[in-house]
Amino acid sequence: MRRLMRSTRRTRNRATRSRSCVEELARQLNRWTGTPFVALRFSNIMEPHEYDGFPDYWEDARLRRWNLWGYVDARDVALSCRLALAADLPGAEHFIVAATDTVMNRPSRELMADVYPAVPYRPTESDYDTLLSIEKARRLLGYEPQHSWRDHLTG
Repeated sequence: MRRLMRSTRRTRNRATRSRSCVEELARQLNRWTGTPFVALRFSNIMEPHEYDGFPDYWEDARLRRWNLWGYVDARDVALSCRLALAADLPGAEHFIVAATDTVMNRPSRELMADVYPAVPYRPTESDYDTLLSIEKARRLLGYEPQHSWRDHLTG
């Protein structure tokens, strides 16, 4: 198990480094050519039929801590792509694309206290708000997620 965890951590670190390199390359290409770039960082993409598996996560918050319990509905991914293609943005921008809530049926404040007790939690409007910031996508793209697992299941 420990070897698997190390391998997963290395894979995520490689993915993070790769993403950062591509975003920096886009910034430099924009600086040199003026060509605008938009990068969309999708949270864990889910289709509605996959929501039935969400209750499997609820007993142990650590199962989904790897992305702060985030997800995004595939239909909202399509929406974000349409908005990004239509956006008239100068430069090279990157955006986190996620649902407005988490995959969990527990308030985000409780999840953070349970799994990351040393990390300060800043309260948000809703108890179940995502911990991934989608504010930039809202502000610059007009992204507003339309779909939630809560419309399909009761938590």
